[in-house]
Amino acid sequence: MGHGDKLCICDCNFPASQVATKTITGKHVVLSVSLPEALNAVCSVLPLDFFDDKSVLKMAPQEGLLLPLAGVEVSNEIDNAIWKHCPGIEIHPLERFAFYQEAEKCFAVVQTLERRPYGNVILQKGCVGLDGLDLKP
Repeated sequence: MGHGDKLCICDCNFPASQVATKTITGKHVVLSVSLPEALNAVCSVLPLDFFDDKSVLKMAPQEGLLLPLAGVEVSNEIDNAIWKHCPGIEIHPLERFAFYQEAEKCFAVVQTLERRPYGNVILQKGCVGLDGLDLKP
């Protein structure tokens, strides 16, 4: 993956096999961990793109619907896992069907065993700065 490439990390209910066939590499990787565990691992080594204002997207319900309680829980855990490794990065909600379309543009799809709804994220790779941290403008 190069800077600007995107990675979809999703829950077990996401149509990962189908979406992965439309990604840049066609890769569908399955991890036997929860979404927060996967995000902690990935974000510990993947710099995020501070030069794009929407480099982190998380799935949100369509207009008029609210996140179920388990969705709120996993959404908060998504934020915490990402901010642990990349403080200050903005995390943006993306409506469910728009998220599917955006996921098709990713480098690959990484599916977790996460069972809570809306446990789906797209991360855009940035660059590592001279200090070894995420390069910022």
